[in-house]
This record gives sequence, structure tokens and C-alpha cells, in this order.
Amino acid sequence: MDATKMLTFIKDVLENMPEDWLTLTTHRLDIYEEKLAKTQFLEQLESLFNSNNTTASALEELPTAYDYIRLGHPLSCVLEWGIAHLNQLKAENVISFSSKTIPILAILRKNLLSNKDTQILYSGDLPDVFDAVVLRQVYGYRFELKQLMKGKAIPAFDGSTIFVSQQEEIANVDLTANVDFFVNIHPHFGSVLSVNKDQDENYISEIQHVRRRETIAMTPVNCLAALHLIVGKSSFEEKKKNMAANSAAVFDSIVTITGADTKPLVASSGLSMQYAIMMGLVHDAMENHKGKGIKFIVPPNCYGGTNDQARRVAACSDGIEVVDLLVDGDNDMVRSIDLVLEKIAKEDAVPYIIAEIPTNPRVEVPDLVQLQAALSKKRTTATGGIAVDPVFILDQTFCPNVHFLGEGEILSTVRTISYVSGSKFPSGGQCTAGYCVGNEKTASLMEKIEVHLRLCDNEATVLQMEILARQLPSMNQRIADAYANTRDFVDFIQATLPAAKINFVSSALAKQGFTPSVFSLDLPTKGTTSEEKEAYKRALNHKLIHLMITEIPNESKYCVSYGQLKGCYWTIPATSTQGTTKEGDKDYIARVALSPKLDLERHKEVFLDFVEEIA
Repeated sequence: MDATKMLTFIKDVLENMPEDWLTLTTHRLDIYEEKLAKTQFLEQLESLFNSNNTTASALEELPTAYDYIRLGHPLSCVLEWGIAHLNQLKAENVISFSSKTIPILAILRKNLLSNKDTQILYSGDLPDVFDAVVLRQVYGYRFELKQLMKGKAIPAFDGSTIFVSQQEEIANVDLTANVDFFVNIHPHFGSVLSVNKDQDENYISEIQHVRRRETIAMTPVNCLAALHLIVGKSSFEEKKKNMAANSAAVFDSIVTITGADTKPLVASSGLSMQYAIMMGLVHDAMENHKGKGIKFIVPPNCYGGTNDQARRVAACSDGIEVVDLLVDGDNDMVRSIDLVLEKIAKEDAVPYIIAEIPTNPRVEVPDLVQLQAALSKKRTTATGGIAVDPVFILDQTFCPNVHFLGEGEILSTVRTISYVSGSKFPSGGQCTAGYCVGNEKTASLMEKIEVHLRLCDNEATVLQMEILARQLPSMNQRIADAYANTRDFVDFIQATLPAAKINFVSSALAKQGFTPSVFSLDLPTKGTTSEEKEAYKRALNHKLIHLMITEIPNESKYCVSYGQLKGCYWTIPATSTQGTTKEGDKDYIARVALSPKLDLERHKEVFLDFVEEIA
């Protein structure tokens, strides 16, 4: 491919690209095929390149590259495509990260599971946050670490060789015969990983999965800056002057919102935050409960990222196990927690519970007094010793305004850490950054979590902190306004289609402060067998969503999002947020999320049309 022609094409693409490429955090599912993530986008981009077509209309018609921006997005795909072609590589062999260290960790993880040795070579310095001791002791990764002097040949190695270079030239890839993976670390943008040999291409899907679960792709604004550097359009100057002020404002807002007077931590995404929490707790258990098994207790039907990540952490160590926690439907969260903790106590293991309140997608809230009692209960081991008390890891993304942890609050007396996905209400859908806080009993745990947040280089970016500083102060009002719209819509559906089952908080729970703006809708069905009834209901879900997004295209979206500043978002958890959940635990229902600003009366009109169609 002619480099000059390609650089001209990229320059024109950047001038005509849709604004959404830079601003959206979640993308349309109706033009997205998960099994073709990135490839479908790139195939059509390549077609535009071959026809020299960079019109705005053509770029707008490109299919969704990834459903979540943290997994990848149009600009990350263009960046990777461009770097690949400049270096005679396949586009899928180039993967960008916001983190400077995670691409190295991704290869180490793959080799740990494959029982393969790794050699890490580097010129200059490694990132300051790279901690070889912790990676060996806590993560269990095996590797040799060598600084390579300038001009020295790269030695052959029986295993994988990773070459790490920190440089300003983002498109420079130095892949020699003895290098399997080249990690180019940019001081401001993150990193770009290039896979060299055909025999190493079996790493690509697993590296992509690390980016999907434990970190984020290079952010759109940084990809755009990197592309501008590649085409020679401009230089880059990072705007750090307000970082300290923005960070202080974000921390103050989080303390005010949560009522927890402890230092918050802010990560590049909710899953980045959760990964730091999990690895920080593993680290603490290894130090303070040597030799004891670690149990992560997780609802089997919770958000697929949580479920998958927990199992991925467990897969890396024989001492870590995932235990199912049944929370929805006929299962009571408190009773399930009590039963599981009793069993783990007898095994003298370390219990870490991850749970959503309200639950997703059933929007259920447990009896909090009973929950506190179950978590506080003193338990004994099989030999009569004192069992390790649990840590409750609370995902309160649906209701980030509820006070759980502050002095005198319901979970202030048990070790509890709360975290929230920032792409939802905290940022109003403008960035992915997530945050966590702990109560006074978790001070030492929070220190360990911060260690792993930094080790993975998953702290929030400069722009993410700027967005959160701007958006967090209005969050509670947006939550209140969105709840009012949701309650109104739920009441309308109940009156219009009483045969439908709606999962939403009761008015009594709302008075306690649980005011989510998402509900799940189990539509009425027909048929003589359970299979016929299920098939009819699933078809009806799609019929409803299709009607909404076609009749109200400017507001109703087929999307997994929640907490946006405007519009209404529809999805089916079983085919989106529960993507990696076991089939028997998936929810084939419609999940609806309303914002503070939308034409509610128009949504009612279209829903009424739907009811009349199926009558």
C-alpha cells in the first residue's frame, strides 16, 4: 500500500469524520455484529480507501466497530489500521491501549495459562508503575526482565520475547526476527502493541479480551491526537494545567455524593476499577491470610463483564475460586449470602462478595437491615476458629446517589467498598471513567487497590477527570429527573399493557432513595409449549425495540447505555450486557433506560401503537 496515499486518506477521514466518533461512549447495536467487531468496520473502511471516498455521508454509514467505546471505537480502529499498513502488518495485529502496562500484562497472562516463558526486553526505561515484584508474587506471572543497550542484538529465546520502547513516534514499530511482540509506549496517549509472527496470532483474541475486561482502548481524543501526529497535521501538547483542580473537584463531589469521608479512587472505566479492587483484595489476602483460599462470590446473571472478569481472575490462580450467588427472582440475596458465607467459613477461606444494588436487570433491592446483619454475623471455621469476615464489593451504578458507607449508614459497620461505572450517571455518557470509595473499615484495602490501579496504569485520564469535574455536581438532580420520567413511563405501561411484568423499584423503595431510571419489561406471550412461548416473547422484544428506534430515531436507541443526558435506550440483556453469562442465567427481556430529557409523550404514543398491534 502506498504510504502517501494512505496518509492523505487518513487526513481526509479526520476532516470529515462524524462528531460521534469523538464523543459517544456507547454505540448502536442495530448496526453491530459482535462476532465481526472491528473487522466489519475495517473492511468497509478499506473499501472507502480503495474508492478514495472520504465523504461525511460515507463515513457515517460505517457499521459500529465495538458496542462500548472502552473496547475500541472508530478512531482506535483507524489508528491501528494506519500503523499496521505503515509497517506491513495485518490490521488485527495492532492493538492500542490507554494503559502503558496492560499490553505487557496481557501477554504474561496468556503465557501463564499456556505455561510458556516470557522475556521482556526494554530500551531506556520501563514505565514507572511497572512493578516486577508484585506481578510475580500477586499475579503469578513468570518472566525475565532485561535492559537492552543501544546497538545490541536481540537474543533468541525459548518462549515469547516482548520488546518495550518508550518513544514519541507512535507509528514506529521495531519488529525484528527475534521479537514476538513490540510495545510502543507513548508518554501521553498510552501504548500500541504489535504482534509480529503468524504463530503468535493466536494471542490476538486473548489480548483483545484483556482490553475488553481489564482496561480500555486508547481513548478517542488520544487516538485523534495520535493520528494527527502520524499525518503531520499538528503537534501534541497535553493540557495538564487543570488536572490538580479537576481531581480535587471530582474527589469533593464523590465524597459529597457517597457520604463516605475517605479518599476516592478514579479509574479509566468501571471494569478497570473493578479489576483493581479484585487484585488489591487478592494482594491483601496473600499478605494477611497466607495459604487460605480466596472466594469471589458473584451473581451468575449479573453484568457479563463482572461475571467474566471474576472468572478470568480465578483462572490465573489455583487458590482463587468463583462461587455463585443467587440473587434474583425467587432467590433472596440476603439468604443466599448467609448460606454461602457459612459454607466458606467452614472452609476457612477468604470471602469477597460482588453484588449490584439494585440488581441488574431485575432492579431488586434486598432488605438492607437483614443484609447488614448477614454480613456482620460472626462465623466459625470447621475447627472452631474465627472465620475471616467478608468484604462486600457493592456495584451501585444504578443508584450512585444512595448513601451506604458514611458514618451511621447501613453498611458503615462492615467492610464495604462501593464502585460506579462512570459512563452512566457520573459523566452523563460523556466518558467511561469509574470510581470507588470505601468505608472507614477498608482503609488498608483501599491502599492495596490503589497500588493495582497504578500498576495497571488504569487511572482516569486528564480529559476524563475534566469531564467528571464538570458533570458530577449535577448528577443527583439528573438522577431525580430521570427517575420521574421512568416512573411515569412505567405507570403508563402498567395501565396500557397490564399483562406485562415490569421489574422496577416500588414507591416505598423510592422514598428510601432508590430512584433508578431503568426497568425491565417481560412482555406477555402466547403459545402451547414453553418453547413456543419463549420464542414468541423474544420476537416481541425485538418488535417493540425496532418500532421505538424507527419511530423515534432521534431519541430512542438500541443501545446498552444508561444515565445519558438525553434520550431513551433499549436493549436485551441476554444479547448485550450478559454476553458472557452462562446461557441458563441469561435474561431475554427488554431493558429500558430513560434520561432526564426526552419526549415522554411521544414514547407513550408509540408504545400504545405497539399494544394495539399485538392485541
